[in-house]
Amino acid sequence: MPGPGRSGRSGAVSGPGPSAEGRVSPAGEAREALQDRYRLGSLLGRGGFGSVYSGTRLSDGAPVAIKCVPRARVQHWGELPNGARAPLEIVLLDRLSSGCGGIIQLLEWVELPNSFLLVLERPERCQDLSGFLAERRFLPEEEARGLFRQVLEAVRHCTSCGVLHRDIKPENILLDLATGQLKLIDFGCGAFLQDTAYRRFAGTLPYSPPEWIHHQRYHGEAATIWSLGLLLYHLVMGKHPFRRGQQFIWGCILFPRWLSQECQNVIRRCLSMQPLDRPSLEDLFNDPWLQGVHLPQKMGEVHVHSLIQRPDR
Repeated sequence: MPGPGRSGRSGAVSGPGPSAEGRVSPAGEAREALQDRYRLGSLLGRGGFGSVYSGTRLSDGAPVAIKCVPRARVQHWGELPNGARAPLEIVLLDRLSSGCGGIIQLLEWVELPNSFLLVLERPERCQDLSGFLAERRFLPEEEARGLFRQVLEAVRHCTSCGVLHRDIKPENILLDLATGQLKLIDFGCGAFLQDTAYRRFAGTLPYSPPEWIHHQRYHGEAATIWSLGLLLYHLVMGKHPFRRGQQFIWGCILFPRWLSQECQNVIRRCLSMQPLDRPSLEDLFNDPWLQGVHLPQKMGEVHVHSLIQRPDR
């Protein structure tokens, strides 16, 4: 377990994770090292905001993911409903903890002297969309349509909770191979949704909209729609539409003849060079191409009560 310690504060979130246990750890138990409750597995990934390991909950054998975020890398902080100060990623996940099965659930978090540990749900058989596409090259249009609709459901839940993900890409979408359900993961670049323009970039540069490249500013919904257009193109074509090495060729979108005109229209609208020409999220939901999509389960029926608490120190 990375950097365990016997001091710090913690919280737990009840949720639809590996089991329905969902209890809040007492303060004394929460301060104990996480290795008393979890077995650490292999490294799943490493990024600018920390490292993620596989893990197993010892009480019931349920798989989890354990994210270690060094305190020095926490750039943004927020406040939980009970007044506790925590990294913004934890605060955003707390906001999103009910109402949508398409968002990864935070099960528990612990503050250690030099880092934060986040315990997250992890489907037993799962793969991120980047790896899934690497094996498949690209997806049939009907399959891509169903996955894309799930992503829209997750993004709509984020918006309704006042959360902006800011890094939607195949690597940050987890596919449950057993159920076909998607989960949006990694809110390390996330922010509170605002009506005014954002003037600081967070995310992955090749997925940033042209208004950021040209003017160093962007609005949340328009930038999200742009990233959704890139994602859909990636699903049906297996590659980024504009990247040529490290260069971008804006506005030049090529489609094969076998891709339906309806799907092409959705992508072209999302990838409009002018932000005001892009559809809203609700416009996408109402697009004819996205009607009658069969989802693996009824999204939005999972109800989770956020119970992050701040124990006495």
